[in-house]
Amino acid sequence: MPVHHWERHRTERIGWLRAAVLGANDGIVSTASLVLGVAASQASHGSVVVAGAAGLVAGAMSMAAGEYVSVHSQADTERADIERERRELATEPEAELKELTAIYVGRGLDAALAQQVAVALMKHDALEAHARDELGITTTLRARPLQAALASAASFAVGAALPLAVAAFSPVSATMPLVGGTSLAFLALLGGVAARTGGAPVAAGALRVAFWGALAMALTAGVGALFGVAG
Repeated sequence: MPVHHWERHRTERIGWLRAAVLGANDGIVSTASLVLGVAASQASHGSVVVAGAAGLVAGAMSMAAGEYVSVHSQADTERADIERERRELATEPEAELKELTAIYVGRGLDAALAQQVAVALMKHDALEAHARDELGITTTLRARPLQAALASAASFAVGAALPLAVAAFSPVSATMPLVGGTSLAFLALLGGVAARTGGAPVAAGALRVAFWGALAMALTAGVGALFGVAG
């Protein structure tokens, strides 16, 4: 009896992981930056919290819409390419067989074995073979617009809620240092978790995300302070 070796690869997570990490990172950075910018302008504590809440809602919707449109465009392109392959397989099967054979020869098989493999795969599922090996489209990596949109919106909202909660419950005098410090900690944690989930070095991922977040928050706080003084 054959033994089936089942494996779960990290590439299976790419669709939702990319959208979730991008959303959470953007939620933390944009909301923390907004809160710090408004706070630096000497606005009232209530105004700071309202601005952060508005940024959370607007940002989540923006992320969802942007991801859906972007990934849907990718999905449309994939569908168009697959339909073209379907037509070519129906009208020029021999040419498609030669094309698939040439792909396998280019990957290291000798011509006879490459043709044998191409014939077998086309007999099993010609369209799947061409989608995978000619177009690079697989079920695992295929574009999923709704999944990406929901993951982005939800993760943005979760990320944005963290600095917003800190701002809402912190003393007025400590809003800026608490929001800035905790947001950097959240970003470093997010970068580390994302790196570990994706199989990358944890420390490098944490530092990369924290650095760009710190830069964004510092620049936004500087603009808020500048306009606050000017006002």
